[in-house]
Amino acid sequence: MNADTLHALCPAPGQNYDWAACCEAIPRLHALETTPQSPRYHAEGNVGIHTRMVLDALLADPHYQAAGDTRRQVLFLAALLHDLCKPETTVVDPLTGGIGQPGHSRRGAVDVRVLLWQAGVSFAAREAICRIVAARQVPFFAFDSRRGESPEFIARKLSWGLDLCDLVCVARADMRGRICEDQQARLDDIALFEELAREDGCWDGPKATASAHTRLMYARGAALHLDTPLFQPPGSQVIVLSGLPASGKNTWVDRHAAGLPVVSFDDAKTELGLKHGENDGMAAHHAVDKAKALLRRQSPFVWNATHLSEQMRNKTLDLLYAYDAQVQLVYLEVPHATLFQRNRQRDTTLSQQALARMLHRWELPLPWEAHEVRYVIGG
Repeated sequence: MNADTLHALCPAPGQNYDWAACCEAIPRLHALETTPQSPRYHAEGNVGIHTRMVLDALLADPHYQAAGDTRRQVLFLAALLHDLCKPETTVVDPLTGGIGQPGHSRRGAVDVRVLLWQAGVSFAAREAICRIVAARQVPFFAFDSRRGESPEFIARKLSWGLDLCDLVCVARADMRGRICEDQQARLDDIALFEELAREDGCWDGPKATASAHTRLMYARGAALHLDTPLFQPPGSQVIVLSGLPASGKNTWVDRHAAGLPVVSFDDAKTELGLKHGENDGMAAHHAVDKAKALLRRQSPFVWNATHLSEQMRNKTLDLLYAYDAQVQLVYLEVPHATLFQRNRQRDTTLSQQALARMLHRWELPLPWEAHEVRYVIGG
């Protein structure tokens, strides 16, 4: 499977999709046909039936029909792959027989990222697809957030990472492509979310903000007005690197940040005489102590680590923002073959198998996670 094969699956307006060709190109789709769903939310039957109904609804949607070639590819592949991880996440209550698939959207976004990366899909299209897969249900429940977030906050934050018009299109198709009692109520909520986004100025692009620091603090939950610049106290200028091992982080530091102090878990392990996977807690503690010392002096430095998952990045970012640091987050990526070839050739205790396992927690930084987020793709 490659990018051209996937592109060929996406039908032009007025054409239909070939489900057999989709399953041949992406064999994991076969498992959808035998994966059950809760009758409360999916009375139509298994995940395969639901996915085909979603694709039917998508192709009939005016937004899809009016979209250009690249945007149609994003919309179609997001709809095709939106439930890719339901087979692996399905749980059945042994007492009630209730069926659930907890976490399938977030895990699905990671698995779709790996699949599209291996196929050589462009970075921009791939991440647009993955962000829709991760967030496609948000418009269903934006007016009843479990986290207590306002729909305005949800729309604005999402707009900094994806096109809301595409997200709503796939969400609409996802809801139309099923049989459930509250279908119309959820479709009404999606339409209301669209209207809110249009009125708030984040439907056709990112919500405008007075400054990067204002956007950052708002995204992190501060109560403030986006049109008023938020004062930022002085602090360290910090470059936070993110990316898989062998993606070129050390080389980037040598070329673009030579002379700056570097906080690195790998360096900490070397200084402590530890091997990969050996006493990671001690290495982390050593690196954090070095970072705190630099932050107290308001010194500039580089934090060089994989920072693959949102959870791991937040541990670093929470510390930096507690010291009023100005953060530039630099994400680095190379093609699949290049990454594993580099890892094979370099002097490392990280095996190819261990590197492959790391892909299961591969969540890219989003634009609102730092004052500036840069994506350096291709090496």
